[in-house]
Amino acid sequence: MASNKSWTSAFGRACGVLLQAIVNGLALTRISPNVLTFIGLIINTIAAILFGYANEHNYVRMFLYAGLVIIGAGIFDMVDGRVARQTDQVTVFGAFFDSVIDRYSDVVLFFGLLVFYARGNRFFYVVLAAFVMVTSLMVSYTRARAEALIGQCKVGFMERPERIVLIILGALFNRWGVMAPVLWVLAVLSTITVIHRIRFTYQMTKDLGPVSDTSPIALKGQADAPADLSSAPNASQV
Repeated sequence: MASNKSWTSAFGRACGVLLQAIVNGLALTRISPNVLTFIGLIINTIAAILFGYANEHNYVRMFLYAGLVIIGAGIFDMVDGRVARQTDQVTVFGAFFDSVIDRYSDVVLFFGLLVFYARGNRFFYVVLAAFVMVTSLMVSYTRARAEALIGQCKVGFMERPERIVLIILGALFNRWGVMAPVLWVLAVLSTITVIHRIRFTYQMTKDLGPVSDTSPIALKGQADAPADLSSAPNASQV
């Protein structure tokens, strides 16, 4: 047991060292973190194209390629905030931009799967992929909207990292038909997460007074806005 723990700890440290080396290299270029975020979207779009291009003859290979490409996109997703902090380029807009691009990255992957199932005349899975696309957005939206009202809403399991890991597993192991059950898991757990967040927000707000039509956040000056939002962990995990 101890040896297994030591092995996993060593692996985690090695990954951390590699990731920091990538961050150091990117920091030297002074590249904008927003550019890194956008590159991640482009890479995810390539993965979506691979999904959509797959057919009954090449789907194993295309899904494998797509899974590897999504892993590459994940690297950019992990380093953009670190590069921002290391190069002192943390901005409020960066947090907003990162969150918006993450939503596009989610949608484009599911859209690629939707095209794959549509080309194969698998109507049921077209509907399922579309449903998962909607629920993935609702998981993010419910948290963002709740936190605009109550400050914090981290309840629920199926956040973006979990969704991406499941999609990668489905893509890499679709030789054995793993993507179909992955979509079912995403559909069920994402729906449960949305319901959990709605219930949590109701419990937190049921004793509060009515909310003004004008959000006070929109009226605050930039001097009052937090300057470190792009490094917040929940910016890319909703």
